[in-house]
Amino acid sequence: MLRIAVPNKGSLSGPAAEMLHEAGYQQRRESKELRIVDPENEVEFFYLRPRDIAIYVSSGRLDIGITGRDLLIDSGADAEEILPLGFARSTFRFAAKPGTANGIEDLKGRTVATSYEGIVQKHLADSGVDASVVHLDGAVETAIELGVAEVIADVVETGTSLRNAGLEVFGEPIMKSEAIVVRRTGADAEEPKVQQFLRRLQGVLVARTYVMMDYDCRVEQLEKAVALTPGLESPTVSPLHNEGWVAVRAMVPAKEAQRIMDDLYAIGARAILTTAIHACRL
Repeated sequence: MLRIAVPNKGSLSGPAAEMLHEAGYQQRRESKELRIVDPENEVEFFYLRPRDIAIYVSSGRLDIGITGRDLLIDSGADAEEILPLGFARSTFRFAAKPGTANGIEDLKGRTVATSYEGIVQKHLADSGVDASVVHLDGAVETAIELGVAEVIADVVETGTSLRNAGLEVFGEPIMKSEAIVVRRTGADAEEPKVQQFLRRLQGVLVARTYVMMDYDCRVEQLEKAVALTPGLESPTVSPLHNEGWVAVRAMVPAKEAQRIMDDLYAIGARAILTTAIHACRL
């Protein structure tokens, strides 16, 4: 039975459970449940603190887990990323009072406060910068005002909270994070149950990215229409009862669907429909 770690709370928890449900797996009904078994799919789920998941997976007690890229790197665990999941995206940046620093090279000899000590220390070491790192559990913006540090390193979304604290970001991003699937470093990459799990999640990612588009067009406009909707390999084309017309079906990127519908209509296509894709295998 495949043993999988899932975030039990925070910004990773809800989207992870939703993706697993879309992939056909049972999920817990109560937030207090720490473990459930999905016998039909031969999977056992363990609901753990997101920050601990990479450590459990690296121990070999659990086969794979869903966590954040930031948490994997910060943990220093002997685990590796095998699939990005596209949600819980975040960017890590340095910030300080205006005029304090322009780039990472200006941090030499200074103190940086952060909740992600492992990430920051690795980034500084990789950049050849000798600086002190102070670990704080949240609310790092106040570290500068209280004299604990001269610079902070934290997740930046809109930057509003930093500006409210009189701080500004500087330099290049430390890293970009998102939810990922992790496994123990060196684990069997071809293990059938793991591969099936990954295929299911990849199917959900594709289903969220594409829609199915159907439309009718005249034969003389078919090549132009196919150029707009090439599909994955090629679209499905079927003759209609009315001579000179064909029906076309193809997958198209969801974010481009409205533009493609406009372009198809402009060349004479009609009965243009889009439908959601709930699951797929490519």
